[in-house]
Amino acid sequence: MPLSVSGCVTDYARTFPSGAGLRRTHPSDPCPDTMSRLVIVVEKASDWGSYSPSENVVVASDYLKEPIRPDEERTQVINLCRSYKYLGTGYYVSLLAEARGHKVIPSVRTINDLRRRSLYALDIEDLNQQLARFLPQEGRDTTEFAILVYFGETAYEPLKELARQLFEAFPCPILKIEFVRDRRWRIDAVRPIGLHTLTDAQEDGFAAALDRFSKKLWRSRRTPKKFRYDIAMLHDPAEQWPPSNKRALKAFVAAGKDLGIEVDPITRNDYARLAEYDALFIRETTALDHHTYRFANKAEKEDMVVIDDPTSILRCTNKIYLADLLKSRKLPTPRTEILYRDEPKKIAAIAESLGYPLVLKVPDGSFSRGIVKVEQPAALKQAADELFQHTALVLAQEFLPTEFDWRIGVLNREPLFACQYYMSRGHWQIYNHAAKGGARSGAFRTLPIREVPAEVVKLALRATQAIGDGLYGVDLKQVGDRVVIIEVNDNPNIDWGIEDAYLGEDLYRRVMQEFLRRLERKRLGVGD
Repeated sequence: MPLSVSGCVTDYARTFPSGAGLRRTHPSDPCPDTMSRLVIVVEKASDWGSYSPSENVVVASDYLKEPIRPDEERTQVINLCRSYKYLGTGYYVSLLAEARGHKVIPSVRTINDLRRRSLYALDIEDLNQQLARFLPQEGRDTTEFAILVYFGETAYEPLKELARQLFEAFPCPILKIEFVRDRRWRIDAVRPIGLHTLTDAQEDGFAAALDRFSKKLWRSRRTPKKFRYDIAMLHDPAEQWPPSNKRALKAFVAAGKDLGIEVDPITRNDYARLAEYDALFIRETTALDHHTYRFANKAEKEDMVVIDDPTSILRCTNKIYLADLLKSRKLPTPRTEILYRDEPKKIAAIAESLGYPLVLKVPDGSFSRGIVKVEQPAALKQAADELFQHTALVLAQEFLPTEFDWRIGVLNREPLFACQYYMSRGHWQIYNHAAKGGARSGAFRTLPIREVPAEVVKLALRATQAIGDGLYGVDLKQVGDRVVIIEVNDNPNIDWGIEDAYLGEDLYRRVMQEFLRRLERKRLGVGD
């Protein structure tokens, strides 16, 4: 019986205090998603002994002997074998699941990463830095500590966020996280463990987490129509300055539907089900130390079509990297210097090469944030001292006053849209975050590409050639005959009523057509 979106897998053999429960639907119950099949693989039938029988549960030996069915429905496998030892039963379950085109957790990559401590130690380095606030210093006699994590969940409240992040890094049904403390807490080991090792209380926690996880894995289809492809569109409903407003997101969904593509808005909480899709479209402000980069990385590893791809995020989100890249390609930019925190003399002398006023930028700022204009030495020192509290390097650029900035949208090395973004009234930037009553932005004007100066379009295309073939927004300034690149954005704004003011719905359709083109070429095994 396929798992329905209500999260029904099987009945609990016991009554749980939470009231939640895995239950098996009657065979005659309608299932809202007949396209999906859930398979829970256990090594021995007794491992599932605490729960009622379910048609979703199979013994590993039976799963491994299943005949290959090329046209079978989409299948998600949860591998609950006792061990994932190399060339053991659990390892082969994941290996053959992938060979059959099933989405399996844990994947072979995750199994290998967990086995090789040198690999996962790199992945959890940033998490170790967070433990000071997760594990306070009370109980100083405690030097060891461990928690169990079921599908990214833990009952230990202070570590709930850490558990989720570890599950994102190592998607595995049950993980044991071991901590040790010398002078500070750190993660000592991340180990997969078997269902058969759990106590009664732990089995209750696992069952409740499996129930919640299964609800996320599959979504009901609103109509019986079969879409050619599924695209996950990552967004953050709470983001203050999202790259696409709500009406634009709906327009992407509608454009995809017209092309036979289901565009499904997802959030950061849907990381575990990402591999269910054929493609990923990021409509959330990206950053390297951020879940958007983890999503892009996972999508690429799953061989999905992805915009923004991890390389584009890497090349665009750090202004230091981007400035160096554009300089190496001999592309025109404002006169630029890189300031180092431990070189105060160079900071003091920077005005000799750039003049006043000049602009200081943190490497990873966005929407005019982390950018300061300084007009005299005292202000330069004060601004630099403030920015160096957050970063070891700061970008300094000559100040080029203009009435507006050009934004040229580029998709697959072709111009897509053109906008003029005007400076906020009475301010030198497009966004004025210090305005009374809240942040404000300037006016805009959207033009057909043919009305944009040829040099502006040509330079925008040259800039993206150094980045990739994804979706970009190139910001440029034009001062007389001089045109310079300010930056290349990997996640450009496409807002209803602004960037689409000239093309209208065709703008969204063109983006979805590019996804369709890439998906079709991938299906046919044709490279770009």
